[in-house]
Amino acid sequence: MSAHATIYKICSSKEWAAAEACGTYTGSADDARDGFIHFSTAAQVPGTAARHFAGRDDLVLVAVAAPMLGEALKWEPSRGGDLFPHLYGALGADAARSVIPLPLGADGHAIPDLED
Repeated sequence: MSAHATIYKICSSKEWAAAEACGTYTGSADDARDGFIHFSTAAQVPGTAARHFAGRDDLVLVAVAAPMLGEALKWEPSRGGDLFPHLYGALGADAARSVIPLPLGADGHAIPDLED
């Protein structure tokens, strides 16, 4: 278990709008392929944005309270052995603490200050 209170999901604004409309986010095509919804900690968001979302605009950053996800949230090794939060199940849209735009600038995505 990790001490991170807030975790983050990067997705398209269209995907998140659909989640809000139906009440549930089931993940991206990559999430479906891997069998879980990928999240990042505050410290991992810049690397995730650069590696998996380079050049993509119209993205949002969804902040979720990790403790609210219960046992469906697993911390598993990934990039460089870091533990990443993976949600095995759907995410209720109402679990979002905030949803903020993730604009694309000349040097990549403009990552705001994030709560850990």
